[in-house]
Formats: sequence, structure tokens, C-alpha cells
Amino acid sequence: MFCEYKDGLKVNYSGSLQITKGKDVNVIIKEGFLPANIRSGLDQAASQGSCSDMRKVADDVTATFGSKACIH
Repeated sequence: MFCEYKDGLKVNYSGSLQITKGKDVNVIIKEGFLPANIRSGLDQAASQGSCSDMRKVADDVTATFGSKACIH
């Protein structure tokens, strides 16, 4: 699922998760390294087609891992 927001944030979840926003945010978490609670939130948002829920999970991810992270 791909969501793009008016402030430039982009969230791409297709097993792996990528969150970007210009030069300010660049987070990549490979599929096998997503914590269960994050994966659950992403799966639920994707199954409902909810970009607002996807945004909430992305905000939680950047709060937890920071705005620059590559976990693989």
C-alpha cells in the first residue's frame, strides 16, 4: 500500500516499510525486521485501505526509530 500526504510524507508498505519526506525522513525496515506490533498496525491499515491509519503507524515508527533508519 502506498500513501502520500499533503506535507510530503510518503509511506510505502509492501512487506517492507519505507517512509520518506524529502531530506528530513528516510526510514527503511525490511520485512523480516518489522516488530510484531508495527506489522499488525500496518497490516490492519492496509487491509482497510486507510491512509490515515497508515500515517499513525508511520508516526509511531519515526518516534521509535528516529527519522533516519535502515533496519535489515
